Amino acid sequence: MDQEERRRFLIGELLQEHSSSLCQEIPSDTDRQKALLRGLLNVRHPSAVSRRFLEVQDDYLQGELALKKITRLSQLSPIQPGIYLWRGDITTLECGAIVNAANSGMTGCYQPCHNCIDNCIHTYAGVQLRLKCAEIIELQGYEEPVGQAKITPAYNLPCEYVIHTVGPTVQGKLTQQHCSLLESCYRSCLELAEKNGVKSIAFCCISTGVFLFPNEKAARIAVRTVQEYKEETGSKIEVIFNVFKEQDERIYRNLLGAD
Repeated sequence: MDQEERRRFLIGELLQEHSSSLCQEIPSDTDRQKALLRGLLNVRHPSAVSRRFLEVQDDYLQGELALKKITRLSQLSPIQPGIYLWRGDITTLECGAIVNAANSGMTGCYQPCHNCIDNCIHTYAGVQLRLKCAEIIELQGYEEPVGQAKITPAYNLPCEYVIHTVGPTVQGKLTQQHCSLLESCYRSCLELAEKNGVKSIAFCCISTGVFLFPNEKAARIAVRTVQEYKEETGSKIEVIFNVFKEQDERIYRNLLGAD
């Protein structure tokens, strides 16, 4: 199978799952096929999938990954000892673990083709990630609390693990509780990473964006928490602050003394 054949197979299988509500022909052009496949994956609730589907999906996602520019930690230069700043797509970063800004259900964003980090990570990891997260939630018997963290394999991503954390949502005035919970997110991720032998971790801008935590205040908490953790524990874990927007890159460069 080539990539288009894999894509058509996957779309066909997913459309069959929705046979009662979706009657749609597979579009002929590549971009529309990719958008349809991603949308179908995004709305699919965690459930058993055939071995054949997983084989084709994994081959397809690995093929798509090969077309992207992968950034390796070894290519980056630290701004401070063991601390890096990198602007780019976290799903193309090869490191120990990347952090996903998850929701309390922890099974990803179900909005088709939404550009949030949760959606992107689940899309390019494959359906296994949503299944694994659903299993974790089912076993613990309650939704993921704010400020804690869970670790899963990364499946088809170039990193080894994904660490999922639910950040606080700011509704109205920013409070000390919001700040304490965000600090807990960073510390929980670091502790969980080291417990699992992870040597490097990439943090996204947890709780900013749709969670409405002010960007600069969130960055200050992130940098301070990581620096204090490394000082207090003597940890050698390498930390990458991953940003996607120019605004956040400026904020982190200033906080880390890069300018």
